[in-house]
Amino acid sequence: MIITCQGKINLTIITAMPKLEQVEPIALMPTQGGCAVFLGNGKKVIYFFIDPSIGASINGVLAQQAPERPLTHDLFMMTLESFGAQVLRVIIVAMTDEVYFARVIFQVENELQERKIVELDARPSDCIALAVRAHCPIYVVAELWEQLPDVSNTLEEMRKAADESE
Repeated sequence: MIITCQGKINLTIITAMPKLEQVEPIALMPTQGGCAVFLGNGKKVIYFFIDPSIGASINGVLAQQAPERPLTHDLFMMTLESFGAQVLRVIIVAMTDEVYFARVIFQVENELQERKIVELDARPSDCIALAVRAHCPIYVVAELWEQLPDVSNTLEEMRKAADESE
């Protein structure tokens, strides 16, 4: 994390960044409770459940489908851009009681302020929706990644069941 103090002296403090595992959305599958998003790195796949509307928002971007009107995440991206901000990366940082926590990292630079890095707490689903729009990397803290089970077989079973039902 970078903290910048404005004033006569520019002081930048860089704290140690944890090891990260880069992932990408592999699949979004409908479930009885909503939507499951699967993230993978080519060796392992994890998943968690998200709201169906956010799943549709992510899936629309991945399928390169433009909505008739901007969705909430599109509006947020347009707002960021109008203020000179861009999404740099998103990081899934923790899980407590089966609830995931994430951070979204922005860079802001415009005529009113110098370059500034901003890190905000956000739901992982919103982070993924922003990341696919910004074409920026998605990470999971390596320590968390290593603790999570590989659900590659579950994803394959769900894909086969979906194919058979069609």
